[in-house]
Amino acid sequence: MSKIELSNFEKKIIVRNITRDDFEQIFSLQAKCFPNMAPWKREHLESHLSIFPEGQFCVEYDGKIIGSCSSLIINFDEYDDKHTWDDITDEGYITNHNPEGYNLYGIEVMVDPEFQGMKIGKRLYEARKDLARKMNLKSIIIGGRIPNYHKYEDSLTPRQYVEEVASKNIYDPVLTFQTMNGFTVMRINPGYLPDDKASAKYATLMEWNNIDYRPRTKRHFKTSFPVRITVIQYMMKQIESFEEFAKQVEYYVDVAYDFGSDFAVFPEIFTTQLMSFLDEKVPSKAVRKLSEYTEEYIALFTDLAVKYNVNIVGGSHFVEEDEHIYNIAYLFRRDGTIEKQYKIHVTPNEKKWWGIQPGDKVHVFDTDCGKIAIQICYDIQFPELTRYAVDQGANIIFVPFCTDDRQGYLRVRYCAQARAVENQVYTVIAGTVGNLTQVENMDIQYAQSGIFTPSDFEFARDGIIGECHPNIETVVVGDVDLEILRRQRKSGTVRQLRDRRSDLFETKYNF
Repeated sequence: MSKIELSNFEKKIIVRNITRDDFEQIFSLQAKCFPNMAPWKREHLESHLSIFPEGQFCVEYDGKIIGSCSSLIINFDEYDDKHTWDDITDEGYITNHNPEGYNLYGIEVMVDPEFQGMKIGKRLYEARKDLARKMNLKSIIIGGRIPNYHKYEDSLTPRQYVEEVASKNIYDPVLTFQTMNGFTVMRINPGYLPDDKASAKYATLMEWNNIDYRPRTKRHFKTSFPVRITVIQYMMKQIESFEEFAKQVEYYVDVAYDFGSDFAVFPEIFTTQLMSFLDEKVPSKAVRKLSEYTEEYIALFTDLAVKYNVNIVGGSHFVEEDEHIYNIAYLFRRDGTIEKQYKIHVTPNEKKWWGIQPGDKVHVFDTDCGKIAIQICYDIQFPELTRYAVDQGANIIFVPFCTDDRQGYLRVRYCAQARAVENQVYTVIAGTVGNLTQVENMDIQYAQSGIFTPSDFEFARDGIIGECHPNIETVVVGDVDLEILRRQRKSGTVRQLRDRRSDLFETKYNF
């Protein structure tokens, strides 16, 4: 038997940086990997090599490109948590690449389907990890697709899907691969890739930490924690069905989503609009008929919070519990969970016409934007409630209200602004306008909704981030910064929370 020529059996596989000679093969590879998504243009790849050639890798197998990946360096702290692929890549051109940054951000990985099972993706990931170690970068961050999610979209939220994949109950070719390669899920971003229908436009933001990272000195950042709020000044007008109500509500949640909001805030008892088609003139009976829509109301807002990825303060709604009627505000988190706050101080009018019963506890709720509390209309006029909520960590007090004249509205507004100053907290008021001529005891409405701050140099000059024009149907959108709030509580011109004379007085709560 003659000597075997081993070179006849060799397969040459190389991981290397991309060159301009590879562009045509990369275009062909992308067409095979992502046939329904917008491809690279030549100017994209030219920009990658001009700006950060070290971060662009490919796998060559017997002279053929069968895999590639692209990346850039950023300071991730400078980007919004809900960023999209276009945000993080400057629409694919990576002109925002920062050589002094902390994080390597991976923007694409593709492997020829004919060569899957050869650990091509793992080789590309290892090339990135080696680059991160070589350049002393803190971590690698990626926005990972979840391409099998479309199969479960009708039955699972994105969070539930990710949890099922993590528990190995569902296999996802991308997410499973990334977790196996040492990446952990940070959060889920909606609308990440608009043309990624298989992932329903969602992406898992994932991170691999470089344990060899050596911190570098003389790097400073002015940190920020912005929270965007859309306040809906809702028009009360006659409707014919719950479906019509739902359509109006969804329109405003969609508006909040379009503005990139973290919270959408509706007014107090705006669901009394449903009374306009209930055909019941006696207020005490009408309110019990209204409460029959509680389950539909909760289902509607829960679906909208998840669908549009926005936390919703669902105004308030009259609910029957143990044969009593309560005025309850619900918090619908964008992860699908729900909380509720009972109105504690019931107005004489609510008692007289509807027999509303009071709640007995102030709740402070955890959200993905810090701790918040909800105080329904009259409750904001009792300073002890806000003080308690702030002592429990609340940074934002949401105040759904419904007032029928300017005097009533000003009581809510002045007290909300006073609470903002005396507790160094943000307050948000959302009211109804218009009228329900068909509904007894819902005659007229007056509102000018707004977002208020404490009074100090780093906040808005007049303590007003934004306010609606009075008595029209509209919204106001504004950002509150929780980091500024934290700093001001610690070292502001005045520090009401720290300077309280607790040696002279104290408040005792019975809840």
